[in-house]
Amino acid sequence: MSGLLALFPLVAAAATGNALPWDDAGQLVLVITPDWDASDGSLQRFERIDGRWQAVAAAVPITVGRAGSAWGIGLHPLQSHGPQKREGDGRAPAGAFALGDAFGYAGSADTAMPYRAMRASDYCIDVDGSPLYNRIVDRDEVGEAAVAGSTEPMRRDLHADGDQRYRQGLVIRHNPDNLAGAGSCIFAHLWKAPGEATAGCTAMDAEAMQALLAWLQPQAQPVFVLLPQAEYARLKRSWQLPQSAGAQP
Repeated sequence: MSGLLALFPLVAAAATGNALPWDDAGQLVLVITPDWDASDGSLQRFERIDGRWQAVAAAVPITVGRAGSAWGIGLHPLQSHGPQKREGDGRAPAGAFALGDAFGYAGSADTAMPYRAMRASDYCIDVDGSPLYNRIVDRDEVGEAAVAGSTEPMRRDLHADGDQRYRQGLVIRHNPDNLAGAGSCIFAHLWKAPGEATAGCTAMDAEAMQALLAWLQPQAQPVFVLLPQAEYARLKRSWQLPQSAGAQP
């Protein structure tokens, strides 16, 4: 799969003491939703300055899965309470995650993140049981049979009546070991219409997406955190999270 945009494996690590897997992160994308079943929320960007998270922009509205959110698999310790993310459940993965490559329909983008210009032959495999599960692959390289059944053509404008949702996007590295049935193809991308929920991704308007992509710096090891309000309040101190403008006091 050389040269493909893939969801590269990461080892999920548990926090011990004050050490966190994202202690070296210099950028934080924080998404807060009202509760587990909410499909709306806010996104705010932070930078670590003099050892403390400081907001660099106001919170912006986003949407998540149509069924809300559920604990995903990422950089955070596994959580035993609350819903758990499964394939096809319509929930966005909650937790802390590394960010992968940016992608889109254009040949290039205003971002320092690694960028893949998607082609009509690019698919993300959401077929549970496929050896390519949770990976973005090129049909011309892996063969037609390998992408059969996938509902995630990455050029949705060409395959889904001009759909612009993947015109700009970013891989969220949920389920980095590609565990069958644990959820696949999780992105930040454009929303189809203002306020419209997703199948499990985080969606926003074009202005917010452009600002996010232009701001992200891979050397800053950016981390993406999504939490319902109650979990944010519970974990804010131990996860060393900042106060978000989208959170309740």
